[in-house]
Amino acid sequence: MSNPPSIGRFISFEGTEGVGKTTAIEQLCVRLQAAGIDCLRTREPGGSPFAERLRKILLDPATDINDDTELLLMFAARCDHMQQVILPALQRGSWVICDRFTDSTIAYQGFARAHGDSVALTKIESLIEQFIPQLPELTLWLDLPVLEGMARAGKRSAADRFEQQATDFFNRVYAGFSALAAEHPERIQRIDASGTADEVSARIWQVVTTQFEMTNSQ
Repeated sequence: MSNPPSIGRFISFEGTEGVGKTTAIEQLCVRLQAAGIDCLRTREPGGSPFAERLRKILLDPATDINDDTELLLMFAARCDHMQQVILPALQRGSWVICDRFTDSTIAYQGFARAHGDSVALTKIESLIEQFIPQLPELTLWLDLPVLEGMARAGKRSAADRFEQQATDFFNRVYAGFSALAAEHPERIQRIDASGTADEVSARIWQVVTTQFEMTNSQ
């Protein structure tokens, strides 16, 4: 899906746990603002007041729900986030920089939870088609070996409900992102997430400026 002229740009960041999305998003927003571009930083699940309440439920290790309930809560949060935050920002010309979007649902709920089951993946695709009127124009997949990312994530605060999953779960998440990148090469750009934060930021900026035909002067 492409945006009409003068409408803001929509960029999502994806990756397994601990790949450095938070820092990368912060640095991209700084670069965009320095280039005179208004940007909105947001996240999923969450991003709107209602969706943030659902995020607490979804990430709480004490939450005990089945896979379908988890999937529907993800989309309830996403639908509200889209209508309340993302679409209004794009319509006023802001760039939306989102930490995770539909690709995470396909990778986490489709590939990891459902082991890539075709029925589960079709269910997710149907929900996207019915409830998500705007997909990102550019998705930046921060690619880092699973164990390296998990080691980074382990140094942060207590693990949430997803971070507590076993290594095999995250290997399936990684396989999901790999499959999506192969399926959508025009939208999903792989970013080497190894090295320093500044090195990763420079790789991201090169992709963004090329994708949107900006002068790479920042």
